[in-house]
Amino acid sequence: MPNYLSEAEYLAAYNIHDYPVPLASVDVCIFTLHQQSLKVLLVKRKEYPHKDRWALAGGFIDIQQDTHLEHTALRTLVKKTGVTTPYLEQLATIGNNQRDPRGWSMTAVYFAMIPHVELLQTGTELSQWSDVSLAINLDLAFDHRQLLQLALERVRAKVLYSLIPAHLISAPFTLTELQRAYEIIMGHEIEKKSFRRRLEREQVLHETGQIKQEGAGRPAALYTLKPECADFNFKRQLESE
Repeated sequence: MPNYLSEAEYLAAYNIHDYPVPLASVDVCIFTLHQQSLKVLLVKRKEYPHKDRWALAGGFIDIQQDTHLEHTALRTLVKKTGVTTPYLEQLATIGNNQRDPRGWSMTAVYFAMIPHVELLQTGTELSQWSDVSLAINLDLAFDHRQLLQLALERVRAKVLYSLIPAHLISAPFTLTELQRAYEIIMGHEIEKKSFRRRLEREQVLHETGQIKQEGAGRPAALYTLKPECADFNFKRQLESE
């Protein structure tokens, strides 16, 4: 081994490709609410491996423009949907020599929450919003079925003590719309008075002064999530109240 006189000299001579380098990517479970169901974005692969199979949105890390993993995740989100996200969270980092037939592969898995948008379609790539109950039973590319299962478990656990459903609906929203977002993710109805007491006690919403007509009843007040409460966690789980 050469006897380098300084770290600068060592780094100038260093070549990362002198050692085996694993494939490195980011996969994003992009969730939304639409037609009264929780949906995830799926993309049909146009190239091998796993050509023509559905997969989560993702891609390789671009070392020229991605300064960190979150940049890769956000770039993927904008590329697939045309919008950024109010909520992005890293879920796990997974790597082994079996998940990708091209070689040893590792991926940083994120999940994102966005209000529903019409997807950007190109002539070379097909994407769709898929009901999670259907997507989880598809033969997804790579290990993406397992990644989606991990994301669903995290979301369904986190909804019990956080405000993440507010990121799935367009603001401003009514309390009924917010409660319904919780119920869709949880899979069952929740008690209205308890839910509203929980929000009022913590003062996490901002009342806009606007109203919206909901059915034949009285007009409902419209709210937004206070910016400082985007990552707010309640002290107790929702079902315990």
